[in-house]
Order: sequence, then C-alpha cells, then structure tokens
Amino acid sequence: MPGTIRTIQRGGSRWYVDPATAIKYPGVTSVVAMLPKPFLVWWAARMTAEAAVSNLPAVASIAERDEAGAVDYLRNAHSRYTKLRARVGSEAHDLFERMIRGEAIGRVHPDLEPYREGFAEFLDVVRPELVRAEDIAWSDSHEYAGSFDAILRVRLGEDGKPDHENGVWHLLIVDWKTSKATYPDVALQMSAYAHADKIVAPDGSSEPMPEFDGAAVLHITPDGWAFKPVRIDREVFDVFLTLRRVFTWDRETSKSVIGRAIAESARRLITGTQRRA
Repeated sequence: MPGTIRTIQRGGSRWYVDPATAIKYPGVTSVVAMLPKPFLVWWAARMTAEAAVSNLPAVASIAERDEAGAVDYLRNAHSRYTKLRARVGSEAHDLFERMIRGEAIGRVHPDLEPYREGFAEFLDVVRPELVRAEDIAWSDSHEYAGSFDAILRVRLGEDGKPDHENGVWHLLIVDWKTSKATYPDVALQMSAYAHADKIVAPDGSSEPMPEFDGAAVLHITPDGWAFKPVRIDREVFDVFLTLRRVFTWDRETSKSVIGRAIAESARRLITGTQRRA
C-alpha cells in the first residue's frame, strides 16, 4: 500500500512529502503567499496601535519593569490575533467536515455555535452531496500539493442557484472560509487544486483529478453565510503558476545569483589591542 503523504514546515512554508519517493513539493497556500500584500504592513501597524491604546495602563506597567517586554507585547499584537483566528478557523473546519460527512453533532463550544448553525443552514438550503473531503491535490506537472476542503455535487438551475427539482448536477471544488471577508486569492488556491494531476487519499492511494464544472467558496461567519462561485479558469491558474516560479526564486534561485567577490577593498587593519579584547 502506498505511504501516507506527510507535511513538514521548512523556512516558514509548508511542504508535502511523498514517503515512497521522498519527493517534496511546496503547499498551495505557501505558493499563494508569494502574492504581494502591502496592506498587511498597515494592518499590523494598526493592530499594534490599537493594542497600545486599549491597554495603556498594562503596557505602561510592563514598560516600567521590562521595556523590551512591553515592546514585544505590542509588536506581537497582530500575531496573537492571527493565531486566535487560525484556531477558530481550524476548529470550524473540523466541525464542517464532520457535519458534511453526516456525523450527528451535539453541543459545541459557544464560540463555534454560530458556525455550526450557519453550516447546518447551508446544508439545508443547498443540499450538497459529498464526493471527497480533506484529501490532497498533488501535481507532479507543476510540483505543488495542497489539502482541499471538499468536492461536492450540487444541483443548480439556469440562474446558478440551487434547484432541487429541475436543476442540473454540477461537480464543484469547494473551500470553507471563516475570515472576515472573502479575498480574490482564494481563486488562485482553488484553481491550483482543480488543475492538479491527482487526488491522494489518507491511505496514500490516488486517482486522477476529475474535471470540474466550477468552484465555490462557502464564506461563513458568526453573522451569516454566503455560497459564492469562484473562477478557476486557465487565466487564473496561470497566475498561480507564476507565483510557483516566484516561490522557486525566493527559496532557491535567489540564493545562487550572486557569486563571491572577484575583487574587493583591503581588509580593515585589526590592532593587537582589538585582538586581545
């Protein structure tokens, strides 16, 4: 039986490793992270400022005893928020997978209840049929891999909305998002999954990636949910492939383009006193 694909973290990126061949490919989200996001600088600065203003007495108290500690507290404000959102998102994704698989869900943590309620309403309104969930999309052609949320069959009418009587079945690659908003880079992520060569199951077995009729993202927050179509055509995928090349540049090529100096200034004189210091 084929070995199970495992993941590792290297250089701040996630890599998928095939134990049978030792082939290592970067994760889709790590490749998409190559997309420039200058707004994150201003967002992080705002998070720091808000943390300072909201916690002035505490920050002042810390600074009196440990100035460096106060700086670290403020500097890491955006990281604390990101980690909190990542934890909620991970727990919500786990809940969605269990629900889409038909598992009976009892009481959940109050923080997750709005997500449970929203996902239950989505299942009732859209009535999707699960094909695959949380498997790995693997591309030897372009050397990347990633774990997708679900492949669903959904019956849609001519207007593109659910039609459970006269609609036509569509095979969709689907992603769950619990972020504040849906962002365009989800199309890059989903186009990568849809254009991969094969699907790899948890036991290591694989099958060719099917042809999809489209893609959709379920954006679900405590305030509500929306099921939105997403473009995964060749134009979008080509942008992802450009980022894949940028990833190689950033991790590999850039480290070899500048050689050793073939001429340089004389070394600065080091005195005996400096050597003995």
